Amino acid sequence: MNSDFQTCNLQLKIYLEEQEEVPYSCLNYIFAEVNYGGRVTDNKDTRLIIALLSRYFNPQVLETKHYKFSESDLYKSPEDLSLSAVKEYIADLPLKDQPEIFGLH
Repeated sequence: MNSDFQTCNLQLKIYLEEQEEVPYSCLNYIFAEVNYGGRVTDNKDTRLIIALLSRYFNPQVLETKHYKFSESDLYKSPEDLSLSAVKEYIADLPLKDQPEIFGLH
């Protein structure tokens, strides 16, 4: 739901501004088990949410050059992390996301 997404965005902003280091495990827990997982009734679905989010909330995303979010080279962290370069990278992504970005290929 859009309200879940907005809540996650606000919480992410708060945690990143108030913590010296990125609290990856905390963010994974809050998003996967509280915000989104709170609506999930099957424990296997909760495990799936945790697994999917761990691909995005982990130290390698910021530490690894060209971190790949999927098997292909389509979804990866851009080399230049300036705001204009990131916006350009996002603008060049396909309008219809490939299933691989969600681990559903």
